[in-house]
Amino acid sequence: QGRVYVRPNAVVRKEFQRLAAQEARLTSGLEALHDLPAETPDGVRVPLYVNTGLLADIGPSLRSGAEGVGLYRTELPFMIRDRFPGEDEQRATYLQVLRAFAPRPVTLRTLDVGGDKALPYFPVHEENPFLGWRGIRISLDHPEIFITQLRAMLRADAKVRNLQVLLPMVSWVAELDEALQLIRRAYQELTSEGETVRMPPVGAMIEVPSAVYQVEAFARRVDFLSVGTNDLTQYLLAVDRNNGRVAALYDSLHPAVLHALLQVVEGAHRQGKPVSVCGEMAGDPAAAVLLLGMGIDSLSTSAANLPRVKWVIRSFPQARARELLNQALELEDPGAIRRRIHKSLEQAGLGGLIRAGS
Repeated sequence: QGRVYVRPNAVVRKEFQRLAAQEARLTSGLEALHDLPAETPDGVRVPLYVNTGLLADIGPSLRSGAEGVGLYRTELPFMIRDRFPGEDEQRATYLQVLRAFAPRPVTLRTLDVGGDKALPYFPVHEENPFLGWRGIRISLDHPEIFITQLRAMLRADAKVRNLQVLLPMVSWVAELDEALQLIRRAYQELTSEGETVRMPPVGAMIEVPSAVYQVEAFARRVDFLSVGTNDLTQYLLAVDRNNGRVAALYDSLHPAVLHALLQVVEGAHRQGKPVSVCGEMAGDPAAAVLLLGMGIDSLSTSAANLPRVKWVIRSFPQARARELLNQALELEDPGAIRRRIHKSLEQAGLGGLIRAGS
């Protein structure tokens, strides 16, 4: 919510002048962080990656100081066309992204359509699209589309070798096994054709409750996990975040979401696999503190939010973040959790980060 002061009195004007000055200092400070690592005062490195999906995003992403691409939404180039792009077209797009960030890692998520993302030439009409045919389900039902995309990715990576592949909306171990089998098939096809490709690291997204409870089984099969907190929050709380009637109930700081995230991190780490967060939580400095306390290995956010998250990581020791997380997990209301985090950030002199992002 916002508020407009039509005829602000002297007190209000003075307060907003103070906030404007604080924002100016914050912006100046953020620019100075560009070349510095995202490392806590107690020496914990948390690589910061960028979420993107269009070639036009490459410049801003590089200027943000990102250490790579944590989520490249491959469906966006599909959505701006009037037909499925061919293998060579896809390869050309992926190669531009991989080269731009090389040698930094680039995580290409396979086609994730359905739900609120539609292709005009591939209509999917369902009464409940968010619980229907979407993500990896479409790819597995249409292996010809999936294999073409995988071949394009592997060919693009042949000389750059910084590709990571991410599988969306996986809810069953059987889905993951089938997808991995198709990735191996694409690799074998290309090697038999004389292409010098490699098997890239493969990860799975944790976006649905069933994946939370199978996290160790998933982790045993892949190289890394990436938590999509937007969808995970939506499914855990049974709240359509695009529905104005219930949108106020959508809150990633809900205790259920925090406990689920902690379960994912602990389960993945027991299997020796890293976990990243690529949802909106990763770009919220207040939420990032809790993720830091959980031991998240990396964060991926928008280019615009990345500097603020870097600031809070460089200013907040992980040991202190862990204490704050334990306090938050004892609370039963997202509002109380948010107030507790904000108070802690204010005490650390980081209040400007949360006010500027509000």
